[in-house]
Amino acid sequence: MATMSAAVAPNSLLLKSTNQIGSFPTTLSRSFTEATIVHKRITCSSTTLQTPATATTSTDRVFNFAAGPAILPENVLLKAQSELYNWHGSGMSVMEMSHRGKEFLSIIQKAESDLRTLLNIPENYYVLFLQGGATTQFAAVPLNLCNPDDPVDYIVTGSWGDKAFKEASKYCKPKTIWSGKSEKYVNIPSFGALEQTPEAKYLHICGNETIHGVEFKDYPVPTNGNSLLVADMSSNFCSKPVDVSKFGLIYAGAQKNVGPSGVTIVIIRSDLIGNAQPDTPVMLDYKIHAENNSLYNTPPCFGIYMCGLVFEDLIAQGGLSEVEKKNVKKAQILYDTINGSKGFFRCPVETSVRSLMNVPFTLAKPELEAEFVKEAAKEKMVQLKGHRSVGGMRASIYNAMPLAGVEKLVAFMKDFQARHDK
Repeated sequence: MATMSAAVAPNSLLLKSTNQIGSFPTTLSRSFTEATIVHKRITCSSTTLQTPATATTSTDRVFNFAAGPAILPENVLLKAQSELYNWHGSGMSVMEMSHRGKEFLSIIQKAESDLRTLLNIPENYYVLFLQGGATTQFAAVPLNLCNPDDPVDYIVTGSWGDKAFKEASKYCKPKTIWSGKSEKYVNIPSFGALEQTPEAKYLHICGNETIHGVEFKDYPVPTNGNSLLVADMSSNFCSKPVDVSKFGLIYAGAQKNVGPSGVTIVIIRSDLIGNAQPDTPVMLDYKIHAENNSLYNTPPCFGIYMCGLVFEDLIAQGGLSEVEKKNVKKAQILYDTINGSKGFFRCPVETSVRSLMNVPFTLAKPELEAEFVKEAAKEKMVQLKGHRSVGGMRASIYNAMPLAGVEKLVAFMKDFQARHDK
């Protein structure tokens, strides 16, 4: 058992490992102010997702390259399908359960436990399941971490970082210490060249820019010893291992890699809880949600359940190190095809910071882009049109995109080039 010196200790699961869902406690037994915690692995009657015998075949499915809501693992969808009508003999669907009943409590507690396992989340961090998307966190972060006159630093590597900065300007004094806007967001700065604000309360980054395809491969360190690193990791959350202890706060919308839209996950260090600005709306106050174990109001129950199934699946794959290897392989195949096309396909992003999750590319002949998207859709590869703000194409190849999907895409790209590169 670990003892923390922080003024506020995160909620503990304090659950004995069990193979029977019915034996979960009906309430979390820890008070918000207790100083000791124990996180134990929780197991269900089946931690390996099995494809039901009556499942529809994958030939009915398209390869969905959407940026979000995005593709979900097929076996997770089939598992949810098999449990939709009557979850584990409860006589109810997860969508019908009381969020305070023992059945749903077992679901959310296990989801948290599995996420802690995946990311090796330290015990002095809370895991909160919230709503409102990452966009709501653009306001919640400054409201909880600083006062109206406090300076904070933002590195802006794309549209989402820019939106976060603009929202923060309503609640504190943010400063953009680097922006890639003038170069159309194709790079990430050298950390040594950053001029951080000495008194900044936190340094904010967007770990992966979904629209522009720029991803941090390493993370900056705040030069102010009292400052925090805060990251929006919506589009690369759980795509690779992350040292959570380097961050004061991580937030992510679930609809890219770990679940359907409607769930937002916040991982926050315990000593940062309880300092919200006086005018902070109750639904944006992390302390309220931590005190109530993410159950202050009715949470997105079915979405959390789906996240839990995804976490099980990621663990079954061998954890995030193994998941990262698969993601690297998929991205390499796609980038190699772009690079080897002799300019027919082009990715504008600087090579060293190209995203493993979102691959934007254009054609040397822009007039062919609409035809490319149309023909791909006929081949059951959908949502390849680029974001409206940048145009071109974009292939989002999140965790759940199988290697076969990327291989089919590159085969189509090579065929398309052979027919049109004249």
